[in-house]
Amino acid sequence: MKRWLMLALGVNAHASVTLGLFGLPLVMPEIERHFGVPLAVAGIIANAPAIGILVALVAWGALADRHGERLVLGAGVGLAAVLFAAVALVEQSWAVIALLALAGAAGSAAMVGGGRIVLRWFRPPERGVAMGLRQVSFTLGMAVGAFALPPVAQAHGLPGVLVVCACVSLLAAVLAALFLAEPPHPISGSGTAPAGTPYRQPTLWRVHATSALHVVPQIVVSTYGVTCLVRLYGWDSVGAGQLFGVAAIGGAAVRIAVGRWSDRTGLRMRPLLLLTLCTLGVLALLIAGTLTRTWLGPAMLALAAVMTVAGNGLAYLAAGELAGPAWAGRVLGTHNTIQNTVSLAVTPLAGVLITNTGYWAGFAAGLACALISLPVIPLRGERS
Repeated sequence: MKRWLMLALGVNAHASVTLGLFGLPLVMPEIERHFGVPLAVAGIIANAPAIGILVALVAWGALADRHGERLVLGAGVGLAAVLFAAVALVEQSWAVIALLALAGAAGSAAMVGGGRIVLRWFRPPERGVAMGLRQVSFTLGMAVGAFALPPVAQAHGLPGVLVVCACVSLLAAVLAALFLAEPPHPISGSGTAPAGTPYRQPTLWRVHATSALHVVPQIVVSTYGVTCLVRLYGWDSVGAGQLFGVAAIGGAAVRIAVGRWSDRTGLRMRPLLLLTLCTLGVLALLIAGTLTRTWLGPAMLALAAVMTVAGNGLAYLAAGELAGPAWAGRVLGTHNTIQNTVSLAVTPLAGVLITNTGYWAGFAAGLACALISLPVIPLRGERS
């Protein structure tokens, strides 16, 4: 029973810091208004935490491998809370980007620590569900952000949003520092990890590459989806945020179900392949709906917000199992670093593409990357 409490603390820390690390695109119209910048620049500001995330994840992973999750989550998420509060006090866009990048570097501790909790406290037949629940932390944070942040932005502006992010993160950091513990009996990995570096396995590199490609449609939908509903369909920003909140709740349920499916079959990559095929169909319909400006666009946008993140937990878990317990923190840190590097590059490029061509073109770029990922997914040799 204690392992579920440890998982809950990890989920809470990750969900709480997610509001500030990934929830700012939900108030993109307010960011544009507050700083008076074009869409592409507003996208950079909203995703500035990714700058810090991509340079700090491996270091947090190494620290977690050596000192455990309690120190990493307590210190990292707590420091992120302080930095979110500091951002609320500055007005210059360059200072906001710098402080948000530092907050991303600090808060990324939760992204590594939560994954290690699953690998160290749960046995392989339970890890799919456990990792699905752990991945719910992102969707839970985004759901809370979708319902809470747009109304706060309307009432109190961007500083109010950042204060909320700071308070929630600080509470999560205190809980993690007080109650997280080490497992009484360390649990071995899946048995596939080599004695030396796990990067001798081509399979691990292919898992990283698959996730990198899947990030593209995820970022396009999550970063520019609210703005698409507001500008293309005339939605109110609060209503658009609430639609993404409902989608995030649906995404949480799908991630848990996918984890259970993976545990029952004993497979990680084959379910991921099927999810990718479903995502391709949703993105194709989203492009059609966006071009015709019919009800199909908002409906598929909500469904795309669910499907583009549904398989993240499977790839993350596969990377951790291939790493083994001694390398789990560093490999999971590397996995997330690759994802966030792609995210940081895609955000402004997609903004420019959408500005010059249309929202359909951004979604088409995401579809192309998901299609390219099909032969990259490492299916050969996977056994239940």
